[in-house]
Order: sequence, then structure tokens, then C-alpha cells
Amino acid sequence: MGPTRLALAYARRRPLATVLVIALAALGTAIVVLTLAVSRELEERLTRDSAGIDLVVGAKGSPLQLVLAGVFHVDVPPGNIPLAAVDELRAHPMIAQAIPLALGDSFRGFRIVGTEPALIAHYGGRLALGATWTKPMEAVLGSQVARATGLRPGAQFTGSHGLSESGGEHGDAPYTVVGIAAPTGTVLDRMVLTSVESVWAVHDAHHPPQAQEDDHDHAGRAGPAREVTMVLVRYVGPLAAASLPRELNESTNYVAASPAYETARLLTVFGIGLDLVRAFALLLVAASALMLFVALAQALDERRYDLAILRALGAHRLQVAWVLVAESVTLALAGAALGWVLAQGAMVVAGTWLPAAAPLARAAWTLRAVDAWIAAGAAAAGILAALWPAWQAYRLDVAATLADA
Repeated sequence: MGPTRLALAYARRRPLATVLVIALAALGTAIVVLTLAVSRELEERLTRDSAGIDLVVGAKGSPLQLVLAGVFHVDVPPGNIPLAAVDELRAHPMIAQAIPLALGDSFRGFRIVGTEPALIAHYGGRLALGATWTKPMEAVLGSQVARATGLRPGAQFTGSHGLSESGGEHGDAPYTVVGIAAPTGTVLDRMVLTSVESVWAVHDAHHPPQAQEDDHDHAGRAGPAREVTMVLVRYVGPLAAASLPRELNESTNYVAASPAYETARLLTVFGIGLDLVRAFALLLVAASALMLFVALAQALDERRYDLAILRALGAHRLQVAWVLVAESVTLALAGAALGWVLAQGAMVVAGTWLPAAAPLARAAWTLRAVDAWIAAGAAAAGILAALWPAWQAYRLDVAATLADA
């Protein structure tokens, strides 16, 4: 029996210690792989959703809230701005494109966005079924919305106040589905798209004109002047970033928020939590390496006679030391492999049960460069755990050990 096969035989002789070491290493590895996958998907999603949007212009308030509401559609907007602001921005020499958004309602948790067909083109979208809207109260569903609701062109639905399904429905103002957008992998997939005039019409019907003068809860309330919620802006060139945001913030009643800057802040906040989780995972991996060291050190006394016999039969000192190193590295790699499998399975389950985590499921079972680093780290931990026991085996006094036996 060679040294490597002997190492595996030794591991089988101590099943409890072997299982515990592998379990700890697997748990730590699974957490590391999961946190890396979540942080990677979060960063990629934020990048995809904000790509091509240089500035979000909206009502005075929190810039981060403005970006979360207008770019990622996960928050309520701070307020409305006059429709005239759209023309003002489009006339600015530093602005290449300005796309208005009118927000306020949702359908089954998906935001209803009053906008222009240019928003679909901005995200590289196309229609899989039907056509774009041509008049008020017609809507195009994003791919995730269509999949979750089962609606097809010709179906009707009504919106609810806010982002919650319990916000109360506009039952007297139904939308008609006229198109389904093809998947883009962006926030467009989670939108219900319609015209700005549709949002105005819904709230005109819901709020009598005499009650609208003091109503600031919805985008596009009717009155002396129409409103939108915000405007997505694309610069003419990169030089506009140096002066346009400051100009708008200082000389207008609007807030100009940079998605790139606010996204970086958001990733910093999320990154702290992910770093803590990764630190806990590394602690578990270190604990498994320490347990592996203790197990090998304790087992060394039991194996002294076997190792001495190997030396007496002609095995080299390095071959004897390799028995312990091979056992340690094998257990560490087995734990890492099991942890990787557990992490991929968790990603599939999460993506199946949670629509928002669907990209995790699509990314599962894909080997990445970081996985090679994780395997290398596991092997290094196994080698470190075996160094002292292997050194003791290397220095083993064959004659004294056999004489004591």
C-alpha cells in the first residue's frame, strides 16, 4: 500500500473526526462561495441597471432615494417636478437625452412606469409579443412581470397605490396589455411600462380636480401644470460630469443625483455586511484547519509503530511525512468540494423560490477563477495543519519506536 492510500485508510479509521473536519470546511467554503456570488451578482445588477444613466434629476430630497426609486425601482420617490423641467433639460447643451418617468403605482409588486418608448431602447430592449403603446391606458410588460402574472396582449389589469399590493386598486382605470418585452437582464424586466399620460389619466380619475391642489402623493397629478417624478439624463460627453450636476443643484429647485456615485455608496454599505459574513466563513475554515491539526497530532502517537514499519521496509523520511500531509490535504479539499456543491445547490434553490434571486440560479454550477483560488486556499490550509505532525513523523526514531513496541 502506497503512502497516499495509507493516508486515506487512516482517515477512514477515525470517521467522527474526519466527518467533523470535512463538515466545518464545507460550511466555511459554502458561505465564502455564496457571499462571493451574491456580491458579484449585486454589483453586476447595479451596473447593468444604471448603465448609460449619467444623472437622475428630481425633487429636492435624498439623492440616494432618488436613484433607488428612479434607476433601481426599489424605493419611493421624494416628490414630483414640473413637466416643463423635461423641456428645459432637453434644451441644455450638455444633455444628449432626457427620459421622463412618472411613478406612483404598481401591479402585483412590479412598478408601473409612465415614460416614453426611448426607455425600452435605452436598456437594449425589444418586444417579444405585441407592440408599444400608442394611446393612454396601454401597457407593455417586462419579461419577469409577464412570467409572474401570466398576462398576454389583450389582457387587462389595474394598478395599486405605491409599491405594495395592499395599497388599494384603481379599479375604475384598467390598463390593457399591448406588448411583452423580451428579457434583457436589467430592471426593464421588472417594469410595467406605459405612457406618462396614462399615469396622469389614472390619477385624474382617482382624484377629483378640486382635491388635487394639495395632493402631492402621486406622480402626474392633474392641475394647472402637469408633473413627472424624475428625468433620466445622459450627457453629451464626459466633460459634462464636472459641471452639470453642480449647476443643476445650485441654480434650480431640483436635485441632480449621480447613479455611479450613489451606487458606489450603496455597495460600500452592502460590502461591510458581506465582509462580516466572509470573515465568519474564514473563521469556520480556520477552525476546521485547527481541528485537522489536533486530529493529526493526536493520531500521530497511534501511528508511530506503523510509520516506523514503513521506514524499516525502505520508505524515505519524506514518504512517511507525506502520509500525514496527504491525509490533511485530502480532507481539506474534500471539505472545499462539498462546500462548493452545497453553495451551488443553495443558489439554485434561492433562484427557484425567489424571483429576485433568479440570476443566482442561472450562475450556478459554473466554475470561475475564484473557485481555483478557493481550492488552492483549502490545500494550503491542509498543508499548514499537517506541518508539525509531518515534521514529527520525519524525525521519527525508527529503532527506538520498534524497541518500545
